Amino acid sequence: MVPSPGTLRHPRRHTVLGALALATAAALLPSPAPASPAADSADGHCARLAHVRVPGAEHQRADCLNELTTAGTVASGHTDPADWAGLTHKDLTVPAGAPGIQIDGYFPDTSATNTNHGWDHDAQFVIRLPDRWNGGLIVAGTPGNREQYANDRALADWALVRGYAYAATDKGNTGPAFYRDGRRPGDAVAEWNGRLTQLTRAARAVVARRYHRPLARTLVAGMSNGGYLVRWQLENHPELYDGGVDWEGTLWRSNGPGLFTFLPSALRHYPTYAAGGPAAGRARAALHRAGFPAGSEFLWPYHHQVYWDLTQRIYREEFDPAFDGAAEAGTPYCTPGTVPGCDADYDYTTRPAGVHAAVSRIALTGRIGKPLITIHGTLDVLLPISRSSDVYAGMVRRAGRGSLYRYYRIEDGTHTDALVDTFPDRLRPLLPCHRASVTALETWLTTGHRPPASHTVPRPRGAGSASPLAVCPLDR
Repeated sequence: MVPSPGTLRHPRRHTVLGALALATAAALLPSPAPASPAADSADGHCARLAHVRVPGAEHQRADCLNELTTAGTVASGHTDPADWAGLTHKDLTVPAGAPGIQIDGYFPDTSATNTNHGWDHDAQFVIRLPDRWNGGLIVAGTPGNREQYANDRALADWALVRGYAYAATDKGNTGPAFYRDGRRPGDAVAEWNGRLTQLTRAARAVVARRYHRPLARTLVAGMSNGGYLVRWQLENHPELYDGGVDWEGTLWRSNGPGLFTFLPSALRHYPTYAAGGPAAGRARAALHRAGFPAGSEFLWPYHHQVYWDLTQRIYREEFDPAFDGAAEAGTPYCTPGTVPGCDADYDYTTRPAGVHAAVSRIALTGRIGKPLITIHGTLDVLLPISRSSDVYAGMVRRAGRGSLYRYYRIEDGTHTDALVDTFPDRLRPLLPCHRASVTALETWLTTGHRPPASHTVPRPRGAGSASPLAVCPLDR
């Protein structure tokens, strides 16, 4: 059923997860403006609105909008700023000029962590169909445990004004208690992969029906957990895509490295480092050995406060709920050895085989089947580059897929671009590098001209508070 215009609501929400952990934001958005009438012309504004149907959707509503980017959807209520809070730097421009159709809805699901629209139903999606179409489709899963609008500022706005159709999913479960979804360890994360596959198939059908001509290309893109989904899709369903761009994707491997091999080290050693004194130097060295790069120390206090502890506990609960017994997601900020099931004491290598098997179900292999570009910041201290994308690049090469792969290490980039606002003289935003990568992928697919070889992209000389680093040449 398609509800009448004006019924869309975004209730005030509580805490939503950041790229992999916590970012707090709440928003009460106005009701959307009534949908504009569809034009009679087959190629006019919002053409074929009445015929837009999402295959497999349990519920959907389609609205004709004069602006599909956040320049219009914030005011109309067709996005939720809480979903994308903290992911981009403040100076990011908001493009406009993409009228068209927005479809909101959900696929059948049994969990109810997503409260958008007052639906209290997971497997929600958004599909946007611009009037001026370039023949392409970009699909995305969300970073962290955010909902379906999380990529609207970082990815959708830019894609839509360039003529791409766009689709995103909430991955089937959201929020800091996402691990409650499913019947066995690893089910919630495994659902993420299936939901993006499901949406891709449905969106491809919707696009074909809307424009009455075949897709020229389908791209998959995403950051953090969304970047992991890009990798998994190109390894497991390359037939659905022409290529992808992975922005600092999470690495899952049954034998590590991964979250469970470096985050416990941060929880154990950072308090000693922060306390100063004779033991601080040894703690700092231990953090470096765990993968947190030298020179990133200025980022450690924030990540200790916001990311490390929560991320370790909730993902460990997803794959190893028995570690803390009947407790749920452990004890926050516990000191090693003080309480049973303290995540600062967690040793993944000694955990039962069933834990490793749960991770193995969703693990990556490096066997991509379509072109993939990865970008990752060298000062990422949530997913340290030496324990994440450096490792995945090696996996791709060992799998014999190096000709399909490009990997750009972005000097002075960190996990979320919002931190550039706090440290403009030390960090650079990754978003321009992501856009440059999508453009390079387009050229690769349409002309066969391969992007520059994998390398570290240096920070431009003199870049700082006076330079927004709005461009990111990949050939330097």
